[in-house]
Amino acid sequence: MLEGKAEGYCIRAKMNMQDKFKCLRDPVFYRNKNEAHHRHGTKYKAYPTYDFACPIVDSIEGVTHAMRTVEYHDRNGGYWWVQKVLGLRKVEIYDYSRLNLVSCILSKRSLKWFVEEGIADGWEDPRFPTVQGIMRRGMVPSALKRFMMEQGPSKNTNLMEWDKIWAYNKEAIDPTAARYTAIVKETSTRLILNNGPEKTYAETHPLHPKIAELGNKAVLFGKEVLIETGDAKEIQEGEKITLMKWGNATVTKKEEKDGVITLWADLCVEDKNFKGTKKITWIAVDAATNFEVTLVELDHLITKKKVEENEKV
Repeated sequence: MLEGKAEGYCIRAKMNMQDKFKCLRDPVFYRNKNEAHHRHGTKYKAYPTYDFACPIVDSIEGVTHAMRTVEYHDRNGGYWWVQKVLGLRKVEIYDYSRLNLVSCILSKRSLKWFVEEGIADGWEDPRFPTVQGIMRRGMVPSALKRFMMEQGPSKNTNLMEWDKIWAYNKEAIDPTAARYTAIVKETSTRLILNNGPEKTYAETHPLHPKIAELGNKAVLFGKEVLIETGDAKEIQEGEKITLMKWGNATVTKKEEKDGVITLWADLCVEDKNFKGTKKITWIAVDAATNFEVTLVELDHLITKKKVEENEKV
């Protein structure tokens, strides 16, 4: 086997062929594999299986409690059998529930197929459920640790949405994230301020309202601004609105032509009553300083929420 001349052969443990757990009926401990290893190349021809290697490594490396998901529960007897037969220190096993996420498959064999077929951008694809993947997508360690800890010691297998883990991530990064303003180009509406500044000017504003150390940004003010069309549709003539970080304005005219809305308004910055007004996000139109950014929204690699065991990805 070590020379690679025993293709199709294996070494099995002499246990109990009548064991109620079929996986413990003389399980395979060594097998041949003539394919090149991703690290060792063709140096080795025979490899130990998980069932044989783990109880040995855990014991000699000082592990006190091996925490394994419930799908390995039936193999616990074999784990302790190896340690007993070899005279090794027994390691306690704690079973906990397997984490299943919607529209996701955690099998490394299946994920490898996505990589080899070129569907995914390597193991660090931001749509992958790998640590490298979610870190590339923007996950921070503190949020990931919180999510892991809050799963608790339950043994009940469940199917979870991704919303929770990303909500934790938002809570982690929001307090220190710099604030910038953007309007979607395809869904933008012009708002012309009748008494607005004829010449665009800039003011210095903090990048974060509570963290001065993050620095400052330039906010432009001008006669013409862009707002979201969704906001514009709900605004009526004569209505008072609040332009965020600027002040109140009263809409004097609303025009819709060929599906395109244009608004006109009078600025009323001396009016400090902001109760009950629509709060509108905006950016000043200025060809010299406006620039476009592309935001990539990542969907799931798998469109089905739950992939069954007998289904091929």
